[in-house]
Amino acid sequence: MSSNSLIAGPGRSQAVSSIYPVFHADFDAWLSNQPGEVQSWLKSTGFKPTPGAFSWLPGTPTQLVTVIDPKQLLEGLGHLPEKLPPGDYHLATHLEPRLATALVLGWGLGAYRFDTYKNNTRARTRRSPDGDPVASAEDLAEKTEGTRLVVPQDCNASFLANQLDAVRLTRDLINTPASDMLPSQLAAEARAVAEIFDADIEVIEADELLQKGLNAIHSVGRASADAPRLIDLNWGDPSDPQVTLVGKGVCFDSGGLDLKSAAGMRLMKKDMGGSAHALGLAHLIMAQQLPVRLRVLIPAVENAVSSNAYRPGDILTTYKGLSVEIDNTDAEGRLVLCDALALASEDNPALLIDFATLTGAARVALGTEVPAMFCNDDQVATGLQAAAAEVNDPLWRLPLHQNYRPLLDSRFADLVNSAQGGYGGAITAGLFLETFVEETIPWVHFDVMAWNLSTKPAHPEGGEAMGLRAVYQYLDATYGHH
Repeated sequence: MSSNSLIAGPGRSQAVSSIYPVFHADFDAWLSNQPGEVQSWLKSTGFKPTPGAFSWLPGTPTQLVTVIDPKQLLEGLGHLPEKLPPGDYHLATHLEPRLATALVLGWGLGAYRFDTYKNNTRARTRRSPDGDPVASAEDLAEKTEGTRLVVPQDCNASFLANQLDAVRLTRDLINTPASDMLPSQLAAEARAVAEIFDADIEVIEADELLQKGLNAIHSVGRASADAPRLIDLNWGDPSDPQVTLVGKGVCFDSGGLDLKSAAGMRLMKKDMGGSAHALGLAHLIMAQQLPVRLRVLIPAVENAVSSNAYRPGDILTTYKGLSVEIDNTDAEGRLVLCDALALASEDNPALLIDFATLTGAARVALGTEVPAMFCNDDQVATGLQAAAAEVNDPLWRLPLHQNYRPLLDSRFADLVNSAQGGYGGAITAGLFLETFVEETIPWVHFDVMAWNLSTKPAHPEGGEAMGLRAVYQYLDATYGHH
């Protein structure tokens, strides 16, 4: 298995400790069937069987009990890798494969660490702009030993590892500081993913963007010393249904000339979170050999400040030919996305999906943990909502309320990039993007936080994949071999 927090069989170098996962409602029955010394021990230590609580048990071999909430299976074991001593563990209770898989996945998600910059450890191979690894193979081999869980035999160990690899890639890309994740380095990461799966990749950069008519991408990114570019990855059998993923790749967002505050800029390394989601999902699709024709488009820019930065009041001609008046240079994500979405529409894909850390308004509406989903196809939206519930990867649909479309009208251009008034900001951003998608193409837009503000079971503080597993579940149900 490729995930270092899971193993497909018992560890060879050390004993395997036993974990007894017990559902909260079943704890009293479980306890009554335990030896007297176990019952006495838990009573004497004052153990309270609340979800998330765990306790070591007396006797040998080493064993512990943990209490599970059936409504929060991912979180059931997600806190243990951080709390348990290094070693190998296994589930001592046989569980139905669906339950066991969710618990094991939660363990793997909770075991994630981003320590690339800490104590000279290398959690992953960072890449320089030319694509060469910054960390050597020796660096990677020196990782400290952690907690590992044996995957039950009736769980799909390969799929579990592929999901964790996809989430880890997404988190790593988001967590990497902009000093090592500007457009050139993001393109190098995309090339590395393409190389793994023998995918084709093209990168259009700098003034070549103007030659291709990708003026909005160029305008947003031209003030940076690291040139703007469009990453275009293609994989799969041309006879299969085409799925196109678009990811916002604003590697750092200063706000441009409409400069953000210091506090507003603090987490803006995560403004390329949409591109991280697109690459993470693409990694999972290709690793699982999903029978689709995959295209990934990532407009990669830094929204910087310089003498040639684009300005409020400028009017840009987009790839689709529509003119956009700039009301606010800090509404840059929709500008780079509009060129990519118009380009993606030319293929008439079976499904077009974009991910973006687009608006604070979505966070106000749904908080930081639930991505906002906008969709022009009710059947697709219903399927995605069901998939999200099935794999405990929440998302929520917001409306593309057409009555708000006039808020994007401009006196001097076809539309403005930021609606006046501040109301319904996530919706008006979605309506802006919808303008650049052909009406006949099923399209989904995810407005994601891409960041955990604090550590919770299975969800460590920092970059996060939100909605990625839900979308894969939907794609597999729709296009996979069943």
